[in-house]
Amino acid sequence: MTKRHTLTLDPSKAHAAAWKARAFAALYADSSLSVRLTRYNAAMARARALEVGGAV
Repeated sequence: MTKRHTLTLDPSKAHAAAWKARAFAALYADSSLSVRLTRYNAAMARARALEVGGAV
C-alpha cells in the first residue's frame, strides 16, 4: 500500500486566509458602513502582514 501525502497550506498562509475570510464577512455584517469598513481594513491588514511573513 502506498502512502498518501496530503497537501496542506503553510500555517501562516492558512491563518492569512482565515483573516481574509473574516474581512469579507465583515463587509456583509449587520452594522453601519463605517464599522464594516473599519473591521474589513483591520482584518486585511493582519492578513497582509501574515502573507509577508510577519507575525501579528
